[in-house]
Amino acid sequence: MSNESDDHNGHDKTFNIIVNGQQKKFEGESFSFQQAVEIAALGPDGPNIVFTVTYKRGQGQKPEGTMVPGDVIKVKEGMVFNVTRTDKS
Repeated sequence: MSNESDDHNGHDKTFNIIVNGQQKKFEGESFSFQQAVEIAALGPDGPNIVFTVTYKRGQGQKPEGTMVPGDVIKVKEGMVFNVTRTDKS
C-alpha cells in the first residue's frame, strides 16, 4: 500500500517558477538564494563574483524583494526570479 496520498506535509509539492525568463519546476516549499543561483546556471562563482537575486509574485506581505546569501523564502506557483552575475574586479 502506498503512502503517497497520505503525505500532505508540503515536502512533495511541485511549483512552476520562472528563473531568468525560463519556466522551471521546483519541488519543495522553501527556496534559497543558493538554489536560485544554481538553477540560473550563470557560471562559476569566485572571489570577485557577486550574484544578485530578485523575485516577484511572492507570498504574503512581501510579494517582491531581493535575496542575499543565506536567505530562504517560501515559494509559490508562478513566482519570478531574476539572477544576475557580476564580476566586481
